[in-house]
Amino acid sequence: MKKRLNILAPMLLIPALGLTACAGSGDPAGAADASETKTLTVYTSEPQAKIDQIVEAFEKANDGTNVEVFRAATGELKTRIATEKQSGKISADVILAADVPTFETYAAEGTLAKLDISNAAELDKKFVDEEGFWVGTRIIPTIIAYNTGALTEGPASWAALTEETYKSKIAMPNPDVSGAAAFNTAVWFQEAGLGQDWLEKLVANEPTVLESNGPVGQAVAEGSSEVGIVVDYVARELAAKGSPIAVGYPSDGVPYVSQPAGVFADSVNQELANDFVDFLVSKEGQELAVEQSYLPVREDAGVPEGAPALSEINLLDPDQEKIAAGQTEAVDFFNSLLK
Repeated sequence: MKKRLNILAPMLLIPALGLTACAGSGDPAGAADASETKTLTVYTSEPQAKIDQIVEAFEKANDGTNVEVFRAATGELKTRIATEKQSGKISADVILAADVPTFETYAAEGTLAKLDISNAAELDKKFVDEEGFWVGTRIIPTIIAYNTGALTEGPASWAALTEETYKSKIAMPNPDVSGAAAFNTAVWFQEAGLGQDWLEKLVANEPTVLESNGPVGQAVAEGSSEVGIVVDYVARELAAKGSPIAVGYPSDGVPYVSQPAGVFADSVNQELANDFVDFLVSKEGQELAVEQSYLPVREDAGVPEGAPALSEINLLDPDQEKIAAGQTEAVDFFNSLLK
């Protein structure tokens, strides 16, 4: 049986496209403007190119603002945040990461401040925390992708992945690294008709467990794996570039994460941090999400080219509190099957 990989991406603090003062050294007004530059720090699991675009758009709309980004997988972010909490203070202002359970835990611990944003009223309530600590920023379903050079049709359901025909032909992301993968594992673990029995059969089919969704998509596109459990936008972007990969939304339900955003209670930039979160769910921010191949959390932003409308997807909507409470158990169970 193939073991899961545990290769961690480097965690780098990256100044993201900051604005530069243009005034000369003898311009007192320019010097004043430069001294008034406000810096915001964002922790995120968002792909680097995508967060750079978001930051560029936000800085353009908020003159005098410089956004610095610390980008890592969700699991690595959680480790960094835990370490900083132990030292006394979280260094960031905003967190934008994959799954609701992480945010539910942080809210319960007092790690997040309540949001003060206006655009939450434009969103479906299921993407907005009832207590006001986080808001979903894009809908990221996990689907079954397949290599069109190897298969004329992909598996139609999660149940189909346990069939002998797909043995050793499936790639999937590591739930120890990917927040979406950890969330999905908890959903499958608790979902009637799947549960522990399905996870056991899936692992018995010897999937290749890769670091995150990006490598899974590449494995399917290159043909080293015929089938991949992967977030839909990764497969859609590869297909748009000409790769032989297609997307299938499982008939027995599609788990998804809403890439929540929240503001750390330790932040000394509460107003600017809230402005950043509000921008993410504004019409402009959501249209940018669509351009980045994400499904939006508001109806007036359209959908990516080639993507179905939300009404056409059988989205699973489990109890988020139960998922949060059971996620560690589910991931531990999955990992135990790989040993």
